[in-house]
Amino acid sequence: MESVNPFDYRPRTRVVFGNGSLDRLGELARELRGSRVLLVSDPGIIEAGHPARAGRALESAGCSWTLFSEVDENPTVEHVEAGLAVAKEFKPDMIVGLGGGSSMDCAKGINFLLTNGGSMRDYWGVGKATRPMLPLIAIPTTAGTGSEAQSFALIADPETHQKMACGDPKAAAAIAILDPELTLSQPARVTALTGIDAVSHALETWVCKKRNAVSTMYSREAWRLLSGSLPRVLSVPSDQQARAGMLLGAHLAGAAIENSMLGIAHSCANPLTAHFGIVHGAAVGMMLPAVMRFNSAAVGSLYGELVPTGPDGVNTLVAAVESLLDQAAIPRRLSGYKVPEAELPRLAQEAAEQWTAQFNPRAVTADDLVEIYRAVL
Repeated sequence: MESVNPFDYRPRTRVVFGNGSLDRLGELARELRGSRVLLVSDPGIIEAGHPARAGRALESAGCSWTLFSEVDENPTVEHVEAGLAVAKEFKPDMIVGLGGGSSMDCAKGINFLLTNGGSMRDYWGVGKATRPMLPLIAIPTTAGTGSEAQSFALIADPETHQKMACGDPKAAAAIAILDPELTLSQPARVTALTGIDAVSHALETWVCKKRNAVSTMYSREAWRLLSGSLPRVLSVPSDQQARAGMLLGAHLAGAAIENSMLGIAHSCANPLTAHFGIVHGAAVGMMLPAVMRFNSAAVGSLYGELVPTGPDGVNTLVAAVESLLDQAAIPRRLSGYKVPEAELPRLAQEAAEQWTAQFNPRAVTADDLVEIYRAVL
């Protein structure tokens, strides 16, 4: 039977999908009564020309705007506070996050502090914003995080190396613009890493403890789109149909997260990024096959539902994931990143303390995580 876990499904984000849809930004901003727009992006996106195009769309609708672009790959509290300073001076009535998950999460973080005050640490958790927030339009330029579908901002605390998940319904984007043409500017390596990240979202949400009838609908379709589109995008980067499949698949995987949660592949990935600088997509991709094998004792039949071989298809699904990792040229061993075996207990302890670990479908201890890391060493 399908999962009968309880859920509270309340779609908060309008989705505008299609090639060229970025050009509707001004029109959509005006629908939300926006006139002064803070545009949050990053240097790579500026180089690709997307903020300039967004600015023209805003100006054509009579909106004034300013740009904050000091966002790195993993946004921290410092990035949010720098953006907050720009926002306080400009006094926007709307925020637009344009870029990968880092830009969109930073935009959400700025929104928290601008409207509710305090620091990002005050919003670690769920539902801690007490005042209304500015309307947000989220525009992904990568097919990866699905942040545009989520009410959470993931902001790193450089002092503790924790990724703080700051969630509130008020932080969700009012509108998500999914324009597949924007993803054509991604470097090949970014396409590969973000694509694997999206795959991990589809598969972890598919089996997590909070899975339900709504999230599994999103997870299944996300896996179908991503597994079919990623190999084509990697081999023929200009294929716009495959790009569209990746962007929509990543969005649906993000919607699956919003309606359920993740698991220990993400718990294990975060300490690897914090201590060894392994890019998130590579870290979570490396961990995913070992995590799936560990979880199969509890949910093997669920994995089998995603592949033609049926209930006992966990090995087929793992093989499919490993094939995608190989096509994406993602190393399969931690030793390739010079992670010493002596570090595994510390990594495992930090992974066990990550928020997503509690939603893994199979109960896990720090000792279990040491062995999972060792299987990938």
